[in-house]
Amino acid sequence: MLEVPPLHIQTLLSTFQAVHCHGLEFLLLNGCHFCLDVCFQLDSIDPDLGDLDDEEEAWEEEACTIRPRRLKRKFLFHTDDQRKKKFAPKMDVDGLLDPENKRNSLTNRNGVHKSPGINNTKVGNAGARKLVIRNFKEVKRLSGAHEVLSWIDKPMKLTDDYLETAWKSLYEAVVAIQQSKPVSTSKEQLYEVVENLCKFKMAPQVYEKLLHLAEVHVSGSAERFLQYPLYLLLYRNVIQHCRETGDSETLLRIMDKAWQAHCQQMIMIRHIFLYLDRSYVLHTASVASIWDMGLDLFRVHIISHPKVQSRTVSGLLQLIEKERAGEVVDRTLLKSLLRMLSDLQIYREAFEHKFLEATDELYAVEGHQLVEELDVPAYLTHVKRRLKEEDERLLHYLDSSTRLPLISCVERQLIGEHLTQLIQKGLEILLEDERLGDLSLMYTLFARVKEGLKELCTAFAAYIKKKGRTIVNPSDAEGDRTMVQELLDFKDCMDSVVEVCFHQNEKFVNSVKEAFECFINQRQNKPAELIAKFLDSKLKAGNKEATEEELERLLDKVMVLFRFIHGKDVFEAFYKKDLAKRLLVGKSASVDAEKSMLSKLKQECGGGFTCKLEGMFKDMELSKDIMLAFKQHVSNMKNVPGLDLNVSILTMGYWPTYQPCEVTLLPAMVTYQNIFNKFYLAKHSGRKLQWQPTLGHCVLKAYFPQGNKDLQVSLLQALCLLLFNETEEIGLEEFKQETNIEDGELRRTLQSLACGKVRVLQKIPRGRDVEDGDKFVFNKAFTNKLCRIKINQIQMKETTEENESTHERVFQDRQYQIDAAIVRIMKTRKTLSHNLLLLELYDQLKFPVMASDIKKRIESLIDRDYMERGRDDPNAYSYVA
Repeated sequence: MLEVPPLHIQTLLSTFQAVHCHGLEFLLLNGCHFCLDVCFQLDSIDPDLGDLDDEEEAWEEEACTIRPRRLKRKFLFHTDDQRKKKFAPKMDVDGLLDPENKRNSLTNRNGVHKSPGINNTKVGNAGARKLVIRNFKEVKRLSGAHEVLSWIDKPMKLTDDYLETAWKSLYEAVVAIQQSKPVSTSKEQLYEVVENLCKFKMAPQVYEKLLHLAEVHVSGSAERFLQYPLYLLLYRNVIQHCRETGDSETLLRIMDKAWQAHCQQMIMIRHIFLYLDRSYVLHTASVASIWDMGLDLFRVHIISHPKVQSRTVSGLLQLIEKERAGEVVDRTLLKSLLRMLSDLQIYREAFEHKFLEATDELYAVEGHQLVEELDVPAYLTHVKRRLKEEDERLLHYLDSSTRLPLISCVERQLIGEHLTQLIQKGLEILLEDERLGDLSLMYTLFARVKEGLKELCTAFAAYIKKKGRTIVNPSDAEGDRTMVQELLDFKDCMDSVVEVCFHQNEKFVNSVKEAFECFINQRQNKPAELIAKFLDSKLKAGNKEATEEELERLLDKVMVLFRFIHGKDVFEAFYKKDLAKRLLVGKSASVDAEKSMLSKLKQECGGGFTCKLEGMFKDMELSKDIMLAFKQHVSNMKNVPGLDLNVSILTMGYWPTYQPCEVTLLPAMVTYQNIFNKFYLAKHSGRKLQWQPTLGHCVLKAYFPQGNKDLQVSLLQALCLLLFNETEEIGLEEFKQETNIEDGELRRTLQSLACGKVRVLQKIPRGRDVEDGDKFVFNKAFTNKLCRIKINQIQMKETTEENESTHERVFQDRQYQIDAAIVRIMKTRKTLSHNLLLLELYDQLKFPVMASDIKKRIESLIDRDYMERGRDDPNAYSYVA
């Protein structure tokens, strides 16, 4: 034990600092070996003494396996009182050692002693307290403290043959490691040898010797790869031969074993030469690290040899081909060897290019074969499985850099090369059968290749147009009756495909709209007419097919079809006609539903489109108020017929145009009609009332032998039935004379009474049509389980004449709109050529129009002096003010 008085602490610490400044990590002090741990024990004197530099901390963490055991000794410092109790050896004030406590010096095998540097610290005189160091070991007796300090300042020296002696031990250790034999010298001692060599400026020689030794070993190991089965070189197709003999996997395992052994050897060698790697190599840019040196040697002498590389890569490709064929292979072996190629930085040039070529060739052949053999769903499932398998290969052993070219290759060969064939072969079938799962898979796979979705979208739109034409242009009249419902179902189906399978892709959504608009207008006017009639059938009373919520959803779907049609004026004409019948005859299922539809039309087309329809509802409400006043007026009158009259006052501009019809009414009816005329004209002078008997309806009380019934009939039906109160049998000619009903309307009326489902009259002779000379009698045998029977459905049915007149009115309205548009344009432009006038008209008109119709309207306006032809240019027109 060494006792140091406080007087000499400053001198001692200054010595430590002086040595540490020279970059040494250990200090020899009078034969005493100080370990790194002493830095932590000196914190009580100077807090900065315990700090380790970054390199030393890294060495502590990574090289702990080779750290000398003696570095774990600790030096404790005690006060004078503590020293007296535990320790006898002393050092006097002059710093002399007690001769009775000599101890042998513990030195390294290399003859070098080390001690950590300590920062300089100033300590004041603090009485007689002394510093005591435990485990102090002396080498020789010195005369005093001054001699200790002078000895420390002497430079350290090594013997001339130290490099050869030290390298011999290192050489034996490296060779033992390369030959997988035990190393006789401990790794700690070998590490110290390398450290001493580096500190005495011998690092370059050590690195060169190590490089040469490693190169000799690796180059020797390459010979067995060159000699392993040489007869393989006689085969042009190495992969084919390996497939036949199975030698490829054996060769790969030998290569993998050599690679693993080489890596393990380099790790062990690096542990020994870690100080060299951390000092000389780190500060010398021209040399590679020990690990990189090992990789370079393996790459240059083994794997870069053309024969070895060719056999290795061929074996890898053959194993991958086996796996693609469904066989089980050693993925661990593939992963290890491919990681080797990646670590050696030859993965791309040696393996990836050949691998991608083999992949491209394999899937090109497979794609052409299977696309002919399999149906489209099976082929798409196969492609999905192949893509999943390649993803698994990327996950298990292929390098991540291969992902993009590999997946692109599979997608191109299995999908991109067969887009048109797959679409032509299977898209229509999948859409017809509504196979949403297969369509979704097709969309997903086509989205992976260039132009895939574009071609799919084009084919999808073509299918919609083709299917839509068959619906809009049916082969028989029955198709017209179901056209709108088929269109709605078809639209729902396509919307479902776009939403579920095509992920609501905007291009597909727009393609559906464009396709529907294209085919639905190829048959002019008819789809608009049928949509209006479809709405009429759903809004009529007695339609029990849907609840209010379902009816509302149906109206929304119909509005989607309505947006596609160009002839919205045709829709308006037929919808207004049917709405008038529903309101006047009382056949509307729900006023709320009617107004809801009206609001949808107004929102879609604007207030100008629905102003007349809104006027019809206002007339019905005003009529109710007028009838309340009329009934109060009649209640104060005497000698009034016992009839219950209800009159609807219609504004002629709002309602459809009806042909005037004069019929012979019963005297009681005429009396009531005159009373209402006087009442209304008294309140609204200047107005004119025109009665429309074709829209009237009545309730008759009929007395049958089987029971009395209430018959709900039209006014014309009532006039015919009331004639049987005077006679038993009436002929067709008599009906004409008594009622003055038009011949066609009379035949329809009698047919509904005698030839329909409810036959309150009997026709003689029997037959479905009313012919000249037919006679009619009251059907006394009539029975029905209902008390009130509706026979006036004939009023709701559209006649051929009505249909033609409606189309004629639409045509006339269009003529007026064309004339007005031409005059507006010419008034603004004054002079305009024929072609430019046509373009302006197409932009302004909201209905489809042919150039020939426009030309006729231009000629009509010229004849009426609204415009004239140009004097110099006959194809130009001028406005006439």
